Amino acid sequence: MKNINQLWSLIGLLFITFSGYAGEVITFTPKAGDRTYEIRQALEKASKNDLTVVFEKGEYLFKPDLAYEQECFVTNHENGVKRIAFHFNGFKNLTIKGNSSDFIFHGQMMPFRFDNCENVKVEGFQIDWDIPFSFQAEIIEVNEKEGWRIVKPFTDGFSWKMKGQRIVFPEIDEFSFSCLGSSLPFDPETKNVVHGAHDQTSIPTKVERLSNGNLKIYEKQKYFAPVGSILHSKGKKGENRYAPAFQMINSKDLHFDNTVVHHAIGMGYLAEKCENVTIINSGVYLKEGTNRVVSSLADATHFCNVKGDILVENCRFENMLDDGTNVHGTYVVVDEVVDNHTVRVKLAHFQQTGFEFTEKGDEIWFIHAPSPSRKEVNTVAKVEYINSTFSNITFDEKLPAELKKGDLLENKTYNPVFTMRGCVIQNHRARNIVLKSPLKTVIENNKLSSMMSSILFRGESYYWYESGAVEDVLIQNNEFTNCAISGKEHAVMWVTPRLGKDYSTTEDFDHGIKFINNTIRTFDARIVRADRAADLLIKGNKIYQTTELTPLFPDRAQFEFDNCSRVEVSNNTYEGEERLGFKADEKSKKTLKIKNNSGIKNSTKFSQK
Repeated sequence: MKNINQLWSLIGLLFITFSGYAGEVITFTPKAGDRTYEIRQALEKASKNDLTVVFEKGEYLFKPDLAYEQECFVTNHENGVKRIAFHFNGFKNLTIKGNSSDFIFHGQMMPFRFDNCENVKVEGFQIDWDIPFSFQAEIIEVNEKEGWRIVKPFTDGFSWKMKGQRIVFPEIDEFSFSCLGSSLPFDPETKNVVHGAHDQTSIPTKVERLSNGNLKIYEKQKYFAPVGSILHSKGKKGENRYAPAFQMINSKDLHFDNTVVHHAIGMGYLAEKCENVTIINSGVYLKEGTNRVVSSLADATHFCNVKGDILVENCRFENMLDDGTNVHGTYVVVDEVVDNHTVRVKLAHFQQTGFEFTEKGDEIWFIHAPSPSRKEVNTVAKVEYINSTFSNITFDEKLPAELKKGDLLENKTYNPVFTMRGCVIQNHRARNIVLKSPLKTVIENNKLSSMMSSILFRGESYYWYESGAVEDVLIQNNEFTNCAISGKEHAVMWVTPRLGKDYSTTEDFDHGIKFINNTIRTFDARIVRADRAADLLIKGNKIYQTTELTPLFPDRAQFEFDNCSRVEVSNNTYEGEERLGFKADEKSKKTLKIKNNSGIKNSTKFSQK
């Protein structure tokens, strides 16, 4: 008997070893119908340590009716009660294996939330919605003078209806947006944003249904989408970001491999107050053969106050309605100096409320207006969260004597080393990459094409209150193709702090950016535009003029510098029509080095600022 037991123990050990699973394993098989409650019950009974969840290949449907419900604060989204399909709280050593399955969601749902989890591996499935939270229509006729347009609405796969003289969508489970809202036209052939397009909020005065089923929309606009384009609407700001496909919060060591988001009613991947996040071989993009023009309603990836290492590699981000990635911290505003060690602060943007800015042991920078520079560092001793907007922070050492109402605090501890390589980002609204981490940042070997600036540096002490200044950025060996096609002025790379009226407009902000050995194919003039940048190197880039798109701002300088220090532009080449090479103000001129460039006019126009 003893020998038999030993044999069975050995067989069990061999099974675990060869299967690759350790601990508890839960396996689900595809079948028709809503799987939300069944899977929820299984996960609620499962071990929170060493759990593997396996989905045999197939399609799985998830509806909100019996989903886990929780009041959630979700940065850069609407806060409130969320219905969550996969709610993981406090799990360690969690593996989710999808085996190329399709997870189809219906209605207002958050697919995945990882809260206080550690060592999470997610792989091998696609997320989509049965009905997108979108309204799409082909532009048939436009009358700019009278202020109307006739459109042919998409019906196959979309949900909308007329209520009186209004278009109401998506009409799913009694939810609809209050108006068409944020709207943007796409090219029907390429599914890229229309060249020269503006995105704008659409609130028609009235809509008429014509006898052939088309709709006549009455609305005065500054920009009318061209006939033949596909106009996409996603509802109004404050309503159109229910939840990301993946939310990671207060978690550590998260790894995504071969996960794809075809649609999300918010961002694709959102990490906040996390440590070490890896997203590889994954993406946010449209499903092959779809008639849709939009994937996620917001950013593909977004990292807010993440520390450790972030790696985004070999990913594809397309057709989302915001940035490919945004990496930033958070500024809080000093509301009151309570005593020598305690300060009351507030979260200043309506989509930041509820965010846990700091915790005991974090190091905090103090920023005193009008200077945007990081000054003293102090360590947090205690945090009292008063409500979702205000908190009291007590520090180990005395507060700076000059600290005053309106100054800023920035969390030094929660900043990442960020790497993005081998990715394709294109056919979407806004920027490819937004960078705001002071630690080492590497952007290399990517293929990039953008509506707005491809790469944006914009620390903000105004509106979004997203910190902060960069100090060590390497952007190399990337391919930029026809970037900045928006009807508003941008550049391939734009350094442009937005610090508000209380802060200096001339003091250096971003430091240590190296833009080197990239290939740039562009229809327009602007390559780099920088404001308040120091130690900026632009070197060894190959620039070619393309002809398939009409230039929008051909008279702008290829390189423009305002209030910059120690800028070098060297060993770059340009092939194409002659452009104005450089424009700089007097401060930038003093330390600007221009040398060994080919095809770029070395004569410099100095601005009158």
